[in-house]
Amino acid sequence: MKKLILFFSTILFINLSAQSKDYSQILKSKSIYEINAFLRDAHPDDPRRSVLKPRVMGMMKEYIQYAKPGDPKVKQMQTWLAMLRSGTSTKISFEQMNAAIKQKQILKFQRELQVGQSAVAYIPSSPQNVYVTTPSVSSSESSKPIATIPDTEASEFNSLMAENPTEHKDKTVKILNSLFDNDPNTKECIVMIENKSDCNIIVRMDGIGTIKYRLPVPAHGDNSVVVQKGDYLFTSIVCGAEYASQKTIQKPLMVALGSSARK
Repeated sequence: MKKLILFFSTILFINLSAQSKDYSQILKSKSIYEINAFLRDAHPDDPRRSVLKPRVMGMMKEYIQYAKPGDPKVKQMQTWLAMLRSGTSTKISFEQMNAAIKQKQILKFQRELQVGQSAVAYIPSSPQNVYVTTPSVSSSESSKPIATIPDTEASEFNSLMAENPTEHKDKTVKILNSLFDNDPNTKECIVMIENKSDCNIIVRMDGIGTIKYRLPVPAHGDNSVVVQKGDYLFTSIVCGAEYASQKTIQKPLMVALGSSARK
């Protein structure tokens, strides 16, 4: 309960912070990022939009024109320009984000059908040790492992990943059909799990009665499964840490688990 209260308090704080941001001097701003933030936050009828939108677009074009080769900001500026040409800001709605994820998954699974199972490069993992660290005063001490957790799910993970070509094709076709299916009355939908951790994981989805699913998700990868709509308990072990969450699935769902230690 405390965690839930803290979560909603954090969300409320973020929302209030965004609403209370001072844009009183925004018309004098020379910052692409500040003007871009204003266009995202401001009311659609704010008259300052008519001045600031063309201004920031011109600033972005100028930045791209004089950018050095390989500048990583150029791609972001080009994306923002494309969004501003067709909309009022660079703010992405949930529906747009969901559509982008859906399209990415469609392309992924279409490629797998064309190339075959060889498109999925999977190397069986051996039981591994997961080192857990804890922060301390000294930076040298903070990197010292304080516990070693054996990967007890390696064999099960390998077994789940090792589909034969026929099983893999059937599963891929089923997922693609679900991605293309926009019928709200369908009894099934797709669940995609993104694993941002450094460890292979198995996500277990337990529904009512005998309805159960096990989805292996490689480290820094993702995987999908078509499930019956309903209430589920999601559980997993992510680098030794237990994850559990209740979810009601009535439409396509994406869940991201873990955080990478990579920079």
